[in-house]
Amino acid sequence: MRGIATVPSFVVMQPTTLCNLDCSYCYLPLRAADRQMSVAVAAAVAGSVNPWAATRRFSVVWHGGEPLAVGRERLGALLGPFSAAVEHHVQTNATLIDDAWCEFFAEHRMRVSVSVDGARHRNGERHGRGGRPAYDQIMRGIDALRRHDITFSALCVVSDPRPGLATELYEFFLDLGCDVLGINIEETEGVNLRPNRWSPEAVAGFWAELLGAWRQAPRIHLREVEWTLRYAAAVLDGTADEVLPRQLDPMPTIGYDGSVVLLSPELAGFSDPRYGDFTSGNVLTTGLAELLTTPGRADWITEFAAGVEACRRECPYFRFCGGGHAANRYFEHGRFDGTETNHCRNSKIHLLEGVLAHARDEPPPAA
Repeated sequence: MRGIATVPSFVVMQPTTLCNLDCSYCYLPLRAADRQMSVAVAAAVAGSVNPWAATRRFSVVWHGGEPLAVGRERLGALLGPFSAAVEHHVQTNATLIDDAWCEFFAEHRMRVSVSVDGARHRNGERHGRGGRPAYDQIMRGIDALRRHDITFSALCVVSDPRPGLATELYEFFLDLGCDVLGINIEETEGVNLRPNRWSPEAVAGFWAELLGAWRQAPRIHLREVEWTLRYAAAVLDGTADEVLPRQLDPMPTIGYDGSVVLLSPELAGFSDPRYGDFTSGNVLTTGLAELLTTPGRADWITEFAAGVEACRRECPYFRFCGGGHAANRYFEHGRFDGTETNHCRNSKIHLLEGVLAHARDEPPPAA
């Protein structure tokens, strides 16, 4: 059984619950409320993170809400307790980025990832609370990053995989100038109850087409495709059992109030009569390093571990997937020990099938 590591590779920090957008597929329950993290919470987290970062590469990911909605002064104060060895990343909708924010990113050596779903007509789900489209604001923010020569990644949500879409998206992101692209097929989770089941042929075809587009111009690091190709190479050389880490990364998410949720950031802010609020404690009363060795209130984590082991026994894709994410199990099945989800079909099983189908259809290189 894979246990949970006691030292993570990164932590997620929620500087505010507020988001200035109201995207249709958003899972966050408190995005209309402005509940801000105190510097005391950041300092408590830094007490554990700084020693980790002194001996290994370590990242803090600022995620909301919309992290930039907290403002530069507050975000700068939250960064203050962390040592210079810590890498800071921010996931942003880009609508608030301007020249001053770009200077802030450069000063703090902050890595930026922007959320955008392709060309204008693909961003209908990304809008403000009045329904006003956000595309022009997003692109103004990205233009500012490009003016300041700030390297950025992109995250794209796909709500309806269909033929032709993957090529269109890849060409858009090539022109956009991002260096890394992640593709999330929309998930049913949190307050987003929209169904996320599509035909296996459509989803596998989307991934196969995306690989084909990338092979024509492999100038972007394509997160899902590159991971799949690494796995396929490991299968061929007999090292597939070594692809997955021996222990699960705890991926601690630190809420604005200091509460800690392990394994799935998407569970933060939710509660259930059976499981409570999913938290394992609070950094204001117990150090993060200690919480990771004695997570406490872990009935749901034990149940999740049982589900992962069921996947190991039953699923031929386990070595590629590793058992999936706790939040997808919970929001799709209502508990944590279920196995296959629509998310793992869309973003693991059909991803691998699509990549392999593309490889089978491609002629071998000329001698």
